[in-house]
Amino acid sequence: MSALESQPADPAPASASAGSAWPLLGRARERARLDRMLVEARVGTSGTLIVSGEPGIGKTALLGYAGDRAAGMALLTARGTEAEAEVPFGGLLELLRPVLADVDRLPAPQADSLRAALALGPPTRLDRFTVGAATLNLLATAAEHRPLLVVVDDAHWLDRPSLAAVLFAARRLVVDPIAVLLSVRTGEAPMVDEMGLPTLDLGGVDHATAAEILAQRAGHPPPPDSAQRLFALTAGNPLALVELAGTALDLPLAAPDGPLAVQTSVERAYRGRIEALPESGRTMLLLAAAAGASDLAAVAAAGAALRLDLTELEAAERAGLVALGFGRIEFRHPLVRAAAYNAALPEQRRAAHRALAEVLTADPDGDRRAWHLASAALGPDAGAAAALQAAAERARDRGAYATAASAAERAAQLTADPARAAERRYAAAEAAWLAGDPARTIRAAEHVLAARPDALLRAEAEHLRGQATMQAGPVMDGYRILVQAADEVAARHPAKAVEMRADAAEACLYGGHPGSMLETARAAYALAAASDCGERATVRATLALGAALIYGGQGDEGARHVREATAALESSEDLRGDPQLLSSAAVGPLFLREAGAGAVLIDRAIACGRREGTRGVLPYALALAGRYATTSDRWAVGASLYEEAMRLAREAGQGLPLCLAAAGMALVAARRGDEDACREYAALALERGNRLGLEMPRSWALDALAEMELAAGRPDRAIEPLERKQAVLAAAGIADPDVSPVPDLVEACVRRGGDERAPPGFEAFAQRAVEKGQPWALARLERARGLLAGDEDFERHFAAALRLHGDTPDRFEEARTRLCHGERLRRARRRVQARAELRRSFEAFDELGAAPWAERARIELQATGETARRRDPSTLDDLTPQELQVAMLLGSGLTTREAAGRLFLSPKTVEHHLRNAYRKLGIRSRDALAAVLGAGPDAEDQGAP
Repeated sequence: MSALESQPADPAPASASAGSAWPLLGRARERARLDRMLVEARVGTSGTLIVSGEPGIGKTALLGYAGDRAAGMALLTARGTEAEAEVPFGGLLELLRPVLADVDRLPAPQADSLRAALALGPPTRLDRFTVGAATLNLLATAAEHRPLLVVVDDAHWLDRPSLAAVLFAARRLVVDPIAVLLSVRTGEAPMVDEMGLPTLDLGGVDHATAAEILAQRAGHPPPPDSAQRLFALTAGNPLALVELAGTALDLPLAAPDGPLAVQTSVERAYRGRIEALPESGRTMLLLAAAAGASDLAAVAAAGAALRLDLTELEAAERAGLVALGFGRIEFRHPLVRAAAYNAALPEQRRAAHRALAEVLTADPDGDRRAWHLASAALGPDAGAAAALQAAAERARDRGAYATAASAAERAAQLTADPARAAERRYAAAEAAWLAGDPARTIRAAEHVLAARPDALLRAEAEHLRGQATMQAGPVMDGYRILVQAADEVAARHPAKAVEMRADAAEACLYGGHPGSMLETARAAYALAAASDCGERATVRATLALGAALIYGGQGDEGARHVREATAALESSEDLRGDPQLLSSAAVGPLFLREAGAGAVLIDRAIACGRREGTRGVLPYALALAGRYATTSDRWAVGASLYEEAMRLAREAGQGLPLCLAAAGMALVAARRGDEDACREYAALALERGNRLGLEMPRSWALDALAEMELAAGRPDRAIEPLERKQAVLAAAGIADPDVSPVPDLVEACVRRGGDERAPPGFEAFAQRAVEKGQPWALARLERARGLLAGDEDFERHFAAALRLHGDTPDRFEEARTRLCHGERLRRARRRVQARAELRRSFEAFDELGAAPWAERARIELQATGETARRRDPSTLDDLTPQELQVAMLLGSGLTTREAAGRLFLSPKTVEHHLRNAYRKLGIRSRDALAAVLGAGPDAEDQGAP
């Protein structure tokens, strides 16, 4: 029997108990929205809603209403508390406790990760994605018994790892019978705000409801002028109306510039009641406020040490400040707790924390005890610092990196010895980096450096600071930090210096500085060759040099280094499963347009990332895989990979892969003729690229805007983004002919008419294409020459271009060449030859889904006297990115649960996308799906085995 079957759900969220004495009044629109959400969940449509508003606005009451209306549904609840915001996964444990018996039904890696996170099993290597996926699947599994309502009150105070896991799950619920409700204070939950989830912004009640609240509280209708005054002063805030109802005649007239500050006024009212309690009652209330949790046992034990008992809280209960239950204490509102805590003197608060720390001695209470010791400390305190350091290590072992950073940072503040404090600050910086918080990483690393640590610790701190600066931007600021730090430690710690220089070279790659990249990569390679740096550092240096040579236009030499490093990587048991190295190794073949070699490496990087839930590498690997797919004929696959890369990059706070994927999506949208989407994605890539100093994705976005205009028959408007890109590349010294806009500028100028001269930079582009010697660059060169050539010479250039296209997987570029060739042939009145080229161009564009290009080819073909026939529209292009990902994984032979684990979705959501794919493709079985997809190669892009 599952936990849900053995433990009946509470009739209402536990978090709503403090407000249950007064029924919910008004809020007809809000209640209707919640009712609709619950009805939809009961019939299998998931829903998530964030209830946002100021303190006292009625968020908890609405959540309580939902709990009361959830008849026939199971209920999971949790409540964030400010005092426990640094206790890792405490909120998630509270939420999932009733369904933990179902953990055994999860895939083993997810089950192990969730147990480790909740301190219910041995520590394991954790990642936020894995814990989030486990949370999602546990909720989905629980909902198999009956529909489920998940309620999290005061989510802005939930510990960050718990909140991340809940949000991760909520974003992926589609067709599970689950409704998720979270309440947050407006402006105090940036993590929630960034998710873009449906939000109900709760304002004050209307005047009629305010009068009803006042009448209910007073036992009789208030005088109209008093009701109007209170309504104006409180802006309809229900809690303020209740708490200030008895003071209406004493309140000042409403100020002309707005209502009273609700938190200040209500907290002042609560403080008046607290000050009326006897001293012993105030002390016990302070202990409860300092404890944070609703556990009466700890409060009772701490009170006993002060020769007080729980009966002292009865006066507070009679005053309406708290509600006492069996083993629990609930404050009427978080503002009551704040008032009780802030009303005490600083020395009284420290004494309360000290008393609580002395009674929290059991192992499960170690984290709470550590924070109480820290709050009790007046200055450096070795015991409190050691306890917090241990708490930080436990949090890190459980994947609660943000919590680990806070604990280590506070431990450092309490440490008298400067060297030990620096070590703890470095631990805080490292944990912040793993938490995906580059700004916090930089601050913590700078604190380490300010302490003047030893050379190795300084190098480690500079490495973190450089990596974090690359993420926060500008990327070349990170480059400078890394290069300088590498120079300082090269003699004593060569392996560390090689790793830093390899990272610095990567910064140059995306920042658009090939000269600096090559110089840095050569220095890393020379140092690795001259010292015993170890296998990993040597492979990284070789990969960095190979990519730098290719990026700088020395393709043959660069390719040799990439292949050498790849061979070493393949032969090493320790390295062949490293997703970071696999992704780095794939960059070189991407620039060489060697799709086969690069795709194998990137597929393995994705597979490793999916198996291990490796947040740091997976978004980047997916963005690279998207690029590989869209430079061949698999645009639908590429779009699905880009879409997933963007989603995961946003959740992980990674700017580079988000920018790369957005630029890639802009290019796909341009080729498909979706101009609105193209502009939206390009704007995102340009904005993030400008902020982070990322020239490569910026150049891709400009390509997309130019192609959009060319495809739409607006060559004059294509010239502006192409010239912008040319100026950017020239300023950065980027010589790689593959990224040059010159061939597109030639086409735009020729199509505009009146200018068939080579644009500036053509000869330099031609020279670099010949030097690189790769078929993709040479094919574009010959096409441009064909466009510029006279009637006697153009055909030999187009013929050469088409021969070269045969050695690349890029069908789109080949189709463009055939279109340009066909247009020249038609203008030369060679209609029969023109038809053949235009027909093949149209068919290729049509099969790729390049609608505007296909239309251009169709019109040209029609002008030769032939009518083109469109393809059957039932193709993979009809599938959404998510449907295509699901289809490829299931078509490759994975089970529903295996596919769900790989894509961080629930099994029901996978089945939903599969049904949609069947319907759109006109098939009914997985065998038919595999046949339609040709699942082997495409499935590998998704990390399928």
